[in-house]
Amino acid sequence: MSATTADARLSGPFDVMIAGAGYVGLAIAVSIRHARPGLKVLVVDAAPEGVWQRDGRASAIAAAAARMLRQLGCWDEIAAEAQPITEMVITDSRTSDPVRPVFLTFGGEAAPGEPFAHMVMNRELTGALRRRAGELGIDIMQGLAVEGFEVEPAAVTVRLANGTSCRTRVLIAADGVKSRLRDMAGIRTVRWEYGQSGIVCTVAHERPHNGRAEEHFLPAGPFATLPLKGNRSSIVWTERTEDAERLVAEDDFVFELELEQRFGLKLGDIRVEGPRRAWPLGLTLARDFVRPRFALAGDAAHGIHPIAGQGLNLGFKDAAALAQVLVEADRLGEDIGALDVLQRYERWRRFDTVQMGVTTDALNRLFSNDFAPVRAIRDIGLGLVDRVPGIKDFFVRQASGLTGGTPRLLQGEAI
Repeated sequence: MSATTADARLSGPFDVMIAGAGYVGLAIAVSIRHARPGLKVLVVDAAPEGVWQRDGRASAIAAAAARMLRQLGCWDEIAAEAQPITEMVITDSRTSDPVRPVFLTFGGEAAPGEPFAHMVMNRELTGALRRRAGELGIDIMQGLAVEGFEVEPAAVTVRLANGTSCRTRVLIAADGVKSRLRDMAGIRTVRWEYGQSGIVCTVAHERPHNGRAEEHFLPAGPFATLPLKGNRSSIVWTERTEDAERLVAEDDFVFELELEQRFGLKLGDIRVEGPRRAWPLGLTLARDFVRPRFALAGDAAHGIHPIAGQGLNLGFKDAAALAQVLVEADRLGEDIGALDVLQRYERWRRFDTVQMGVTTDALNRLFSNDFAPVRAIRDIGLGLVDRVPGIKDFFVRQASGLTGGTPRLLQGEAI
């Protein structure tokens, strides 16, 4: 990108500037511009151009998030590559156990003909959001980091890595769990490490999965197989950090042998497709979500354990709630960067994110151990849940993202 082109695209002032072009940052930008075409929105991202296209990870998109994406004009493109999850199976065992008893199964639909969740490759999701952003006239500037910012009474002056500065009414940090902007804003976090890492890869197998997802609770942590289009599954495999690093460094033969012990042969021979990677797991909760003219969203506000598969959907709830607050404030003629406006978003999202963080933390501590009395108690609990239809229906609603305080976009309604 030439300096001339960059300067032209940075000729603000902007109404909203978003740091981070992941699914949360893009969803916020598209949601705001879709509802208020007159607002000037800019997205900047520190990653080089094209990095998102090499993302081999996949995510579970809850029914509520799919409704939002449909309302924003993105879902038809995504749906062609989305795999509905028709059933979820929970087991609790050791790796060496010859039989893995099933303690809990649930499935169903959020509404008739609407699966409670889909699995989608991240690059497909990001690509659809980027295309829609382009249609709405939103500039996305890659390879451009925020170096600092100063909050003034009526705007924020943002300094960028290319030496330019621009002004915006509100700055949104959607730059991940290690958010630099969160640190620049002086927002502290509650954080601890689990001593675990999550291994992610894609596996091809001989036989069809029929939309069935499985989560095996093993002593080192959960091992999840999540269905993708075709005879493929996404693996989210939790191990102690030192073991995860060793496994990722092994050659293909050893890695696939270890994988097979956990995956089994129910779907025939398996083969790892593409790269495998591991990242450390921990809990991160921001003490504040907002400052004057500044807001956190997605992993910048909360990073949770993947045990419940809700990280992406929490981020989409942030995006939908923040967009709704800003759009409604603008319609009323309010200053969208004012602290009292942004605090509406904070009040809306704080309890839900803290609750999910505490829940995933408790689940991880309960299931990532091999203490016999605890195993007995949790297995009895899972068995009881499996026999009470009302509780299982509640879990389906939770997995669908359609419980309590749902923003309009997540209900499939326009802001």
